[in-house]
Amino acid sequence: MHDPSHRQVIQPAHSTRQTVSLGRYIRWQALLALAGIFLLTVLLGVSAYNVTTTLVPERGGVFREGVAGNPQYLNPLLCQTHEIDQDLCALLFRGLTRLDNQGRVIPDLAESWAVTDDGLTYTFRLRTGQLWHDGQPVTMDDVLFTVEALQSPDSPIVPDLAELWQAVQVERVDDQTVRFILEEPFAPFLDYTSIGLLPKHIWAGTPFSELATSPLNLAPVGAGPMRLASLTAEAARLEPNPFWPEIPYISALEFRFYPDHPSIFAAYTQEEIDGISRILPADLPAAMERDDLQLFSALESLYVSVLFNLRNPDVPFFQDRRVRQALFYALDREKMVAEVIDGQGVVAHSPIPANNWAYSDDVRKYEYNPDLARQLLDEAGWIDQDSDGIREKDGQPLRFILLTNDDPVRQAVIQRMAQEWRAVGVEAVPQAVSFAGLVSDFLAPRRFDAALIGWEIQGDPDPFPLWHSSQAMEGGQNYGGWENPEADELMQQARVSVDYGVRQQIYAQFQRVFAEDLPALPLYYPVYTYGVSKRVKNVQIGPLNQPADRFSTFAQWYIVTRRVPANQVPADAPPTPPGPSN
Repeated sequence: MHDPSHRQVIQPAHSTRQTVSLGRYIRWQALLALAGIFLLTVLLGVSAYNVTTTLVPERGGVFREGVAGNPQYLNPLLCQTHEIDQDLCALLFRGLTRLDNQGRVIPDLAESWAVTDDGLTYTFRLRTGQLWHDGQPVTMDDVLFTVEALQSPDSPIVPDLAELWQAVQVERVDDQTVRFILEEPFAPFLDYTSIGLLPKHIWAGTPFSELATSPLNLAPVGAGPMRLASLTAEAARLEPNPFWPEIPYISALEFRFYPDHPSIFAAYTQEEIDGISRILPADLPAAMERDDLQLFSALESLYVSVLFNLRNPDVPFFQDRRVRQALFYALDREKMVAEVIDGQGVVAHSPIPANNWAYSDDVRKYEYNPDLARQLLDEAGWIDQDSDGIREKDGQPLRFILLTNDDPVRQAVIQRMAQEWRAVGVEAVPQAVSFAGLVSDFLAPRRFDAALIGWEIQGDPDPFPLWHSSQAMEGGQNYGGWENPEADELMQQARVSVDYGVRQQIYAQFQRVFAEDLPALPLYYPVYTYGVSKRVKNVQIGPLNQPADRFSTFAQWYIVTRRVPANQVPADAPPTPPGPSN
């Protein structure tokens, strides 16, 4: 028999073993569950961490650029002669048209235009929905008011500009259409419709004689992509036009004013600014050594040349084409550009800039050939008869004064040319004068032998004012007195044709005639070099019709970035620099 009490003793012991086994089982299940949860958490965490992300542009930041000088006229009718004024007006104002980076006329506030076959009537159609910075609509009244200001004899605008517009008849066709009627065909007229408009509701109470002195110039209202937020003696702050269809990523553009270009470079080294508006050749080596600076270069719309005075009786040898050609062959321009101007130029073969729509490369080229230069001078009768190193003819030495302005680079260029010409028996005496003096005291009164000068050609390259024989008299700009019947005819034809294709052919032939006759020696096209901090991304600089064109892609520049999943990058986001992704 079993003792019941003993059974009772045994029972608790058996129950304890079951409880222990069950507890262990439960604990293992819990541990397995916890391990699963932990593993799942880790896997989820790793998965989340490994989602590929990338940097994209974010709105914000201020771009600070140093410029030389202070603004004088924040007025599109008066800003043609000062570079900082041109920079600001290009961002603040718009015209009926604008010039692209090749100098072609394209629509702006006008959506279209038509020109009659006789080249006398231009009809423009104004875009709808265009607004001034203050939100008021741009209307035909603004167009007519601006033209009235350009035509007024009281307006303090450039005389040549006033003379052109005063010869134009203006007709309002309807609220969106205006017609300009010229007295005679003048194909470059379209360039003049790119002048920025003034808002009539702002300027109507100001006499035209006070355009230059009005306080409204300190608070300009335009229709351009940027508006003026503040202006002091030290800086101008521009912010995006809230009515512009493409708002820039960068919140503000500040122009900071410095006395000269070397001061701008120094300000960059002290981290006062992010952009250097123009890097001079002297500063280029130091700029290239900086790891934090991006350099952008583009041809400028100008050319540097040696102009001969073909009507000066004291230097009759310039009238001989062989002498002019010999002087050109004697110059090693490739070496000059590389060594004297630190590579900041491209050898020129034409009086039309290489980035202009009318440029032609199909011209005679004068590569460095001092032997051919000596041969041409011998054929022209210029011989070194007394062995002093200078050629003579009929007792007159082949000697002349070579002028330029007081720019250090230009002075270095004429020194180099004098050396190379001396090597073929020609003595050029370098002489530097002030820029104003060069024009007023020597070029305009035709009291010079030869001069190194730069010609700026923006937009239509119409050579008539500089090279037509009718402009050789005092008051015209054909300072050298060139007279070539074939060239005259070509220049006249180009002015009356309104077809770009036809005009390109005419200008190509003009450039060939010019290269054969050589009234001047085109030396090089200068290069514009722009510096921007590497903290500013997606900066792109193409060909420049004028320096202000460096901001043509400003809306796509950016400073601030944020990180987003790779599959969430906006389709219209500018490219971002390469970098690590998560």
